[in-house]
Amino acid sequence: MEHSKKAIKIALENGAEYCDIRTEWSQKFGVLVENGLIEQSNSRFISGIGIRVLYNGAWGFFSTSENDGISEGVLSAIKAAKNSSKKIKVRLADSPTNIKTVQHRSNEKPEIDEISKIALECDSIMKESRNITRRNIFAQINNSEKKFENSEGTEIIQNFCDCTMDLSVTARYGITQSVNITEGGRGGIHSLDMAPKSAKEISEKASELLSASPPKEEKTTLVMNPDFVSLLTHEILGHPSEADRVLGKEMAWAGGAWWAGKLGQKIASESLNVIDDPTISGSLGEFEFDDEGVKTKKVKLLHDGILVNHMHSRETAKIFDVEPTGSMRASSYQFMPLIRMSCTCIEPGDWDPQEIISDVKHGYLISNMKVPSIDMRRHNWSISAQYANRIENGQIKELIRDVIIVGTAPEFFSTIDACGTDFTVRPITNCGKGDPMQQMKMGNGGPTIRGIATIRSTI
Repeated sequence: MEHSKKAIKIALENGAEYCDIRTEWSQKFGVLVENGLIEQSNSRFISGIGIRVLYNGAWGFFSTSENDGISEGVLSAIKAAKNSSKKIKVRLADSPTNIKTVQHRSNEKPEIDEISKIALECDSIMKESRNITRRNIFAQINNSEKKFENSEGTEIIQNFCDCTMDLSVTARYGITQSVNITEGGRGGIHSLDMAPKSAKEISEKASELLSASPPKEEKTTLVMNPDFVSLLTHEILGHPSEADRVLGKEMAWAGGAWWAGKLGQKIASESLNVIDDPTISGSLGEFEFDDEGVKTKKVKLLHDGILVNHMHSRETAKIFDVEPTGSMRASSYQFMPLIRMSCTCIEPGDWDPQEIISDVKHGYLISNMKVPSIDMRRHNWSISAQYANRIENGQIKELIRDVIIVGTAPEFFSTIDACGTDFTVRPITNCGKGDPMQQMKMGNGGPTIRGIATIRSTI
């Protein structure tokens, strides 16, 4: 009997109500290029097993990188569950049994020399811009396979190939300006096709920002490009849509949700529609089954400004009396899965992006994400931008540097009056959640949008 089936059998024989096993392996290649030189080149192979048991309404968990000791690990997970002081017993929503192998990995087999070549090409492009003093590129390939089995008969195998590249450039002439961007996705080396173009854009922009001025503080009309929108969506739409946050289970670390208890209520303008969709091809959040073996689907979170759903595990779905949404993921076999975004996005509207700008008498075009700062309930927020441009009488004017946007979620959402047709998904490689912390990859995105918030200088 193979290890996983034996472990499930032992769990059930010792009184567990439910057991699931995640067997995973991954091979990662990485290369760091700094100012034209390959400073680091590495590879890692990771494999192991994560065992989760539900005993008397409480979770127990065990993980190991060894094939030996699994039987003892199951018993230790049961012991941990027995020692839980959980007052409300965990119950799981029903989920159909699934047996399937899913090939997300492309037919390509990218190697480290391929991403090294692209990284060095991008570095050469960045070097061409004036006053560039530092160029930094980190590229990575991650080939992985995940097998999920549970005591209900589900058996899922999924293969993935992710290619990502973080590019940053610094220019200096009197002042210092840095611009960065991440490219990549799920599916193979072609996910990095946009990297050379992005390298040119960020290096040119860093140089241009040396002669730009910071903004004056004002509350005004802001047009936000899809890259900036992706981080805004992540922080003030995606995270508060995770049902564990709605229930207050993340308050000790990363916050809750200001719209807890507001299902069915209007919380934004009718222009705002938000989804979480792991079926979007090529996104870092693309997958067919989550780490509970639940089949994924497009989930509508906000419809015409009305809050209609959250992201759910089988546990939270039972509490809310809804279907699980396939939103449970762990960063590796070493951790219990958590409710996580897959690809949370504002849906496109029917505005041409140029018409959105042309319709603005006075305001700013806000471009590209930088650093967020959000309160515990995801209510008050500030997100800095790579740069902005003043808009006057429908025309894009001078470049603005050192920009941060400040608002409150309900007020800002109520002012959104235009969403563009230019829907774009951006890669997010470092979303943190949980205790112990789990770093997760996902997609976020949307179109150009228009709303009202405060623009300030970061200096």
